[in-house]
Amino acid sequence: MKKNLLTVFAALVIVATFQSCGKKEPKRTINVVGLFSLTGNWSSLGITSKAALEIASDDINQYLTANKVPYGIQFSVYDTKLDADLTKSYFSKARSEGAKFIIGPQSSAELAALKPITEGAEVLVISQSSTAGSLAVPNDAIFRFCPPDKIEGAATAATIYKKGFKGLVTVSRDDAGNKGLQTATGAAFTTKGGQTVAITPYAATGANYAALIASIKTQVNTLIGTYGADKVGIYLASFDEGVEIFKLAAADPVLSGVKWFGGDGVVLSTAFLSDAAVAEFAIKTGFFAPSFGLPVATESQWKPIAARIKAKTGVEPDAFALAAYDAAWTIAYTLEATKGSTIYFDNLTSKFVEQANTHSGIVGAEALDVNGDRASGTFDYFGIVKEGGAYVWKLVGKSE
Repeated sequence: MKKNLLTVFAALVIVATFQSCGKKEPKRTINVVGLFSLTGNWSSLGITSKAALEIASDDINQYLTANKVPYGIQFSVYDTKLDADLTKSYFSKARSEGAKFIIGPQSSAELAALKPITEGAEVLVISQSSTAGSLAVPNDAIFRFCPPDKIEGAATAATIYKKGFKGLVTVSRDDAGNKGLQTATGAAFTTKGGQTVAITPYAATGANYAALIASIKTQVNTLIGTYGADKVGIYLASFDEGVEIFKLAAADPVLSGVKWFGGDGVVLSTAFLSDAAVAEFAIKTGFFAPSFGLPVATESQWKPIAARIKAKTGVEPDAFALAAYDAAWTIAYTLEATKGSTIYFDNLTSKFVEQANTHSGIVGAEALDVNGDRASGTFDYFGIVKEGGAYVWKLVGKSE
């Protein structure tokens, strides 16, 4: 009887073995987390970045399937609302669930809040749009796929100075990214030979905009007395709250009589289009702001992706959103180089840097500097125009 049972058991094992050989093993899924502002400040970028990852998911998984690899990539996106505490909580959640890659967050303030908890966390963080020079630190696990503020500030200041401006009042929201842009732009303008007057940054929440406007006006009047109104400008580094500043400035003849310039945090913002008074003020004052530039050389690559993103969101994506698409592909190439392994973090990090420095994405060369930031870049300038009765952002120039 014992012999018969053993014979039956052996037969079952053989049958089970053949059955399992006939089954297709399910793919292992590697999770990549996006931390974007979908409903808060700068949501235009968050929405287009999310769409960029959705499109990247389709494209990358088709690529991986074609290459018959035993894994796929899944993208999950959390709405940070540009809030540092929310960002930290979502980072911790992603880490606890085993995520090794995070794309985002958007703002330098969020990234600065994350930095202490990324130490030793063994999670690669790739921001598509943080620019603060204070976060340009070598040998950490934070990478940025856009040029830092010193590059953007120098380009913006050079453009303003070349247009004949001699006096510049700089204003910013009190956060790492916007303060960095204010400092970099003002310093570069001074180096060019202009005079810069920096206003103390206003609070990120609960700011007294009336007092801010009064302070700006005082400094503008002083500079007008020296150079004349046509040689004086105002540089504002903000997010969507900049519309509140514009509303008050529009009612002031002095502030609506000089030119205004902006930082990258407002480019393509729908908030600036939805209020007619704000949009008209931007048009009247010749307002423009820079976005990380889209290269002509790779137009055939980024244009179709941009069209797919706009079809999903109704919003024209900028280079920051398209950089999120590139970041996703760099992660895919990194996993390909490690054969899908995420166990050895030092190897994962070195392979990521290697792939970034090797590949040219749809936004151009991804080469990183010693701090893990994009080493170079040009900028597109966007302004608001009225077309067919509607206010739209339009490309109005490029940095040299």
